[in-house]
Amino acid sequence: MTEEKKEVLDQDIEKTKTMAMISYFWIASIYVYLFKKKSKFSQFHSKQGVVLFLLSFATVVPGFGQLLSLVIMFAMVWGAIKAYNGEWFKLPFVYDLSKKVKF
Repeated sequence: MTEEKKEVLDQDIEKTKTMAMISYFWIASIYVYLFKKKSKFSQFHSKQGVVLFLLSFATVVPGFGQLLSLVIMFAMVWGAIKAYNGEWFKLPFVYDLSKKVKF
């Protein structure tokens, strides 16, 4: 990666890290995905946020849903912290799903 390209990515991260963080909170992930198309950093995190949002619908299953709800909440907080710190963090399992599903 050239120095110029790295600088552009660093600027993108600095400008959009708050939006990337917000993208981990339920429906906000869809907003960030739709309205921050030019930001690779926000898109990266919003796709993971959309997967977590969709997985949260499975929490209505008795027993399993409660455990899944805790896992999703942990992943949302973890992803939001990583996004705010400017990290391109791939949440286990969630990242793989976000790559397979075409939004």
